[in-house]
Amino acid sequence: MKLQEQGNNRRPLIVAGVLLGLGLGGFFDGIVLHQILQWHHMLTSAGYSDRTVGGLEVNTLADGLFNASTYLMTIIGIALLWRAGQHRDVPWSLPTFLGSILFGAGAFNLVEGVINHHILGIHHVKSGPNELAWDLGFLLLGAVLAITGWLLARTGQQDVAT
Repeated sequence: MKLQEQGNNRRPLIVAGVLLGLGLGGFFDGIVLHQILQWHHMLTSAGYSDRTVGGLEVNTLADGLFNASTYLMTIIGIALLWRAGQHRDVPWSLPTFLGSILFGAGAFNLVEGVINHHILGIHHVKSGPNELAWDLGFLLLGAVLAITGWLLARTGQQDVAT
C-alpha cells in the first residue's frame, strides 16, 4: 500500500482556525466582560442602561443575539475544520492552526472594538473613568493576538515547506 504524499493546501485549515478564533474571541468577550465581570452589555452606552429592568432586558436580548452570532461562527469553524480533515492535501500543522485561531480572536477584538466602541459608541469595555484607555487596551490586545497569530501561522508554513 502506497501512502499518498501530503500536500500544501493550508487555506482550509487557516479559514477554519480564523472562524474558530472569531467565535472564541466573541465568547470570551460575552462570557467574561458581559456576564462574569459585568463591565458592559451590548447597548449600555446607546441609551439602554443596565441599571433599570427595561434596560437590562434590552441588553440581555442584545447580548444573547451577540452570543448566538459567535456561536454560529464557532459552528461554522468546526464544520470547516471537519471538512479540511477530509482532504489529503491539507497539511495538519499545529502552529498554522493555533496561529489562525489567535489571528481570528485578535481580528474579533479589532473589528468589534473599532465598530462598537469607537464608530457606533454603543458600549465601551469599561465605562467611566479611563474608558478610552480600556477601549484602546482592547484594541492593543487584538493587535497583539492578530500579529502573534499571523507570525505563528507563518512558522507553520515553514514547517510544511521543509
